[in-house]
Amino acid sequence: MSSHLQNNAALLRKNNLTGIFWMIVYTLAMSGMHGSVRHVSENLHPFEIAFFRLIFGLLAILPFFFRHGYGILGTSRLPMHILRGVINAGCMMGFFYALAIGPLARVTALGFSATLFTIVLAVFFFGEKVGLKRWTAIFIGFAGMLVIVRPGFADVGIESIITLAAAFGWAVCMIIIKDLGKTESAATITTYMSLTMAPIVLVPALFVWTAPTLYDYVWLVIIGLLGGLGQFAMANALKFGEAQVVLPVEFSRLIWISIIAYFAFGEVPGIYVWIGGGMIVAATTYNTLRESRRI
Repeated sequence: MSSHLQNNAALLRKNNLTGIFWMIVYTLAMSGMHGSVRHVSENLHPFEIAFFRLIFGLLAILPFFFRHGYGILGTSRLPMHILRGVINAGCMMGFFYALAIGPLARVTALGFSATLFTIVLAVFFFGEKVGLKRWTAIFIGFAGMLVIVRPGFADVGIESIITLAAAFGWAVCMIIIKDLGKTESAATITTYMSLTMAPIVLVPALFVWTAPTLYDYVWLVIIGLLGGLGQFAMANALKFGEAQVVLPVEFSRLIWISIIAYFAFGEVPGIYVWIGGGMIVAATTYNTLRESRRI
């Protein structure tokens, strides 16, 4: 019996290490993508960058069509899919714009707040129960946002407002996805996301369009690849590792983006970004664990 328990413990440690590895890959990929967006934004408008990010992302849904055929497009909730696409497109354009004009570390830290917004919205839309401990964690997370922004003590940059708006929009999308999940497959939801967002983003992108150079295309491909790698890595991190082990590793994204910001753009994040970011990540991690354990 003890041998069986030891084997299970060894397997768990191995899986957790695998999960941590994939979580680190996720943080590196997303940090690299965000840094690349900032770099390319020196030549192209963020809306145009978002469009190309989606175009290259369309390649990721091709396997769905090979496996399921056009039947994957069958749905009775097309308006809801379109609504999700419109909101998500706005969030991506807003976040990319914030990356182009604001300090990378600040934008990244504030982006962590999407999970907090999702939890609060779930209470109102689905009547989910949130106990005192989870409300306390949510309060700490929102306090972390205030620590970063420091309204009344520092100038609240437009990038902070846009990032928080994008985070709230992502939370709304998470609520819509949760509702769609009651009747739609994950493949259908993902496919409609990609198919709806690209043409939506193209419209505003056309008003600020600049012909990309070959150099720009290289970076746009890199952005697309890093975005796809990040999504794949996150899925594997949660598949192999325990949530309480792998989720805190996401805070390292603030470290990687700070290194990129310093060496590539000469930015140095302040102490308030680290403190506030840590508060947000701690709050979101705690609430995710409470949800996964149902306690």
